[in-house]
Amino acid sequence: MKAHLFISLRYLFARRKEKFISLISVISIAGIAIGVMALIVVIAVMAGFDKDLRDKIVGNYSHITISAYRGIADKDYEGLAKKVSGHRHVKSVSPFVQGQILLKEDNRFIAVGIKGIDPDIESKVTKFSQYLVYGKAGDLGPNSIIIGKEMAYFLGIRPGDIVNAYSPLGKPYDLKVVGIFSSGMYDYDMNLVFTNIKTAQEILGMPGILSAMGVKLDNLYLADKVKKELQGKVGFDYVLKTWMDANQNFFAALKLEKFTMFIILTLIILVASFNIISTLIVMVVEKTKDIGILKALGMSSSDIRKIFTYQGLMIGSGGVIAGAFSGIGLCLLLKKYQFIKLPQDIYYLDKLPVAIDWFDIGLIVSAAMAIIIVSTIYPARRASSFKPVEALRYE
Repeated sequence: MKAHLFISLRYLFARRKEKFISLISVISIAGIAIGVMALIVVIAVMAGFDKDLRDKIVGNYSHITISAYRGIADKDYEGLAKKVSGHRHVKSVSPFVQGQILLKEDNRFIAVGIKGIDPDIESKVTKFSQYLVYGKAGDLGPNSIIIGKEMAYFLGIRPGDIVNAYSPLGKPYDLKVVGIFSSGMYDYDMNLVFTNIKTAQEILGMPGILSAMGVKLDNLYLADKVKKELQGKVGFDYVLKTWMDANQNFFAALKLEKFTMFIILTLIILVASFNIISTLIVMVVEKTKDIGILKALGMSSSDIRKIFTYQGLMIGSGGVIAGAFSGIGLCLLLKKYQFIKLPQDIYYLDKLPVAIDWFDIGLIVSAAMAIIIVSTIYPARRASSFKPVEALRYE
């Protein structure tokens, strides 16, 4: 073992007359640990929100949506679908009709979005079938609808009930509830109903017209690239939007919030690092005689600097390691037991999501270590600047 490392360990773990310095060291380790733990947990929760919301949004809608200003005529759909399906990254396509209607139950009215789908192929593009908690996609026949769980609860509707619907022109329709879905997102479960394409076209006054077609890819992160390639195939009469385009502001806000939380919580580690500085400064003052003796025996300023740098790194590393294990452990507990519930109407989700990203953890640990290294510079340099004569003058 090198001399400066041995002396660092000796100074750190040897019994001291000054118990105060040991207390500061413990506080320093605890401060770093709390900062790192808080940062790991918060960033994991933010990443969990991002992942969970992305999965649910993509589950309800397609990776790419192709629409036209006046809609897509039924007769043009087959040719357009063939062009799109020929792309190597496209797995499936499905047509749909979308608009707004009014639902009436007793004396209550609610404005909802209606989506007319082909139940046989919709599940190949979205997670529609996976979200069904009652009924089957094949039950979606003429004049029937599938509604969200939250809407069913709000209106007191059960499967088999007849619901009064009003088209945008005020024409009434009687629709039978044949299923209930739950996507896990309050906004969708409260404001969206599904029917088949023919029924939606009739209610919305769009005979022979489709609103758009959904496209599913083999990799949702290739959406931007595939969109540009498909645009050249289908021409500029059609508008292509990716799932990222449709939710651009939402995901940008999540990304900004995650970065902001990282900066704010890093300040906790920064504050804790001042304890390391104060610990080392006090220790340098206490060990002035030792520094003078070591220099008189021929130890260089560089070695003296290393002694106190290593000591600061050992204190900081202890805090980082303790904080990292505590943070990861707490994240695993939150992920497994899900003991924190959320109000769905505010957060869209019913439980606190946690996603452990090892890159984020590595970034947090690296940032913490960088702060610790910087915090050792001044005390270590101060110790190395002592001259033997000055250090031993009053001894």
